[in-house]
Amino acid sequence: MHVKIVNMTKVLLIVILFATQILYLNAQVGVGTQPPDHAISLFDGSESLMHNSWTYWDGPRLSQTLPIKWALQKDPVGQGMVMNSNDPAAAGGLYGAADLVTKEKFRDFRLHVEFLIANPGGNSGVYLQNRYEIQILDGDSTSHGLAAVINETPSPYHAYQGLNKWNSYDVVFRAARFENGKRTEKALVTVYFNGIKVHTNQSITQVWGGPNSGLDGGNDEGKGITDTPGGIKLQAEGHNVLYRNIWVKELTLNQADTDF
Repeated sequence: MHVKIVNMTKVLLIVILFATQILYLNAQVGVGTQPPDHAISLFDGSESLMHNSWTYWDGPRLSQTLPIKWALQKDPVGQGMVMNSNDPAAAGGLYGAADLVTKEKFRDFRLHVEFLIANPGGNSGVYLQNRYEIQILDGDSTSHGLAAVINETPSPYHAYQGLNKWNSYDVVFRAARFENGKRTEKALVTVYFNGIKVHTNQSITQVWGGPNSGLDGGNDEGKGITDTPGGIKLQAEGHNVLYRNIWVKELTLNQADTDF
């Protein structure tokens, strides 16, 4: 009898630990996910962190000057302050004119970004290594649309919360690998959109959108990827797309696997 009780206790503990682990893992993606230990907070609503962590990307179309002109405003549906990507220099969709990029550059990383699209057709984008865009575009469910690895995957539009609601991207990214200056492995990414896994170990072929889009965009029509780290970039396209709760954790992914 004693042995049975001990064994049942062990089984119960295992079940509890397993359930706890599932809850813990589930809590690591989605709106409201907080940065884990050793993560770098890139935007927490404070003006000081915005100016300390970000700058304008010095691309060929840059037409804005520091200090950053992205407005800080009250969260329209929550607490605290948020960042509005509607920089006046980008009016009319001039991406690259006033995009923000982190001062720090990264190779492999785990990224969390929350965004809210305020108006129909709202357009922005989250760039990994200032090269590879995870699209933000209300109303577009094509391979150029919302939450697509732009032009390389379908849009998982079904996971979208809709206008004037907070949405989240949770990303693990592995940079392209090189030997003797030649790319031997393409960049890989796994993406959760609002807590739903939508891309798993997706390889990324190139930079899309030309030289005004990001690093290497002007190299061999975006196919000339170089072995250079890049920052996290947020695109200004003249739309009211808001951002909050942005953080990154550097990783070292020796194996070609970004699944999490």
